[in-house]
Amino acid sequence: MSRLDNRFQALREQGRTALIPYITAGDPAPDATVGFMHALVEAGADVLEVGVPFSDPMADGPVIQGACERALAAGTSLSRVLDMIADFREKDGDTPVVLMGYLNPIDRLGLEAFASRAQQAGVDGVLIVDMTAEEAPEVTPTLQAANLDPVCLIAPTTGDERIERICANAGGFIYYVSFKGVTGSASLDVSSLAQAIERIRAKSALPVAVGFGVSTAANAADVAQVADAVVVGSALVRQIAEHGADRSATENALRDTLSAMRHAMDEQDNRKGEARRA
Repeated sequence: MSRLDNRFQALREQGRTALIPYITAGDPAPDATVGFMHALVEAGADVLEVGVPFSDPMADGPVIQGACERALAAGTSLSRVLDMIADFREKDGDTPVVLMGYLNPIDRLGLEAFASRAQQAGVDGVLIVDMTAEEAPEVTPTLQAANLDPVCLIAPTTGDERIERICANAGGFIYYVSFKGVTGSASLDVSSLAQAIERIRAKSALPVAVGFGVSTAANAADVAQVADAVVVGSALVRQIAEHGADRSATENALRDTLSAMRHAMDEQDNRKGEARRA
């Protein structure tokens, strides 16, 4: 079993929902990212999602676009991101790491070379935002051969037939986009999540993570009612933008934001467990 599989199985046995924070690698500087990753694990992260900066991050809103611009200006490349993951693994061999990015940097490095280097660095999953269901069969076998789980996105507008096609090439977990739009652009409509998640579970046994709209501890707790995992990105990237010049202050802000979400989710998970036992 992969690190992702092991982590989700352990969480299921504990009756807990996974918390997956996202940060953009290299923001505000390449030497800051590994420290941020460790701080997030200390605050309760179950899986880390690390963004590979790209010049045209079409799925991301202004907050993460700004992070990509800062990271690229600081000289962050895909190769450098893989070096960051390897550095992280020197102290943490347990926390699953998923890279989130776009096809262009992978194509430039070469798919087989990327898969090999990612495996050696200690990457566990890869989410390629702009990889279509039609392209997936040409990409995912190479990732899977390197023991990299191909995490796939599903949107509210995705029909049942396409959900089935996407799930057929997915691994690790399914990332459900909670609303129509880019990251950080709207509030969650939690009431619609349960039905959408059940549509996905009818096609796949993989855990379902929900992201793109979680910005507060209350949001995280609400999503934890119905999802297997909660993804938070823009709220953390804002902290980096605000405190980035002070490394210690940034790490403390990340810990505070994420630990509040972890606490709220744990309380929600406890209520779910009590309801099941009643």
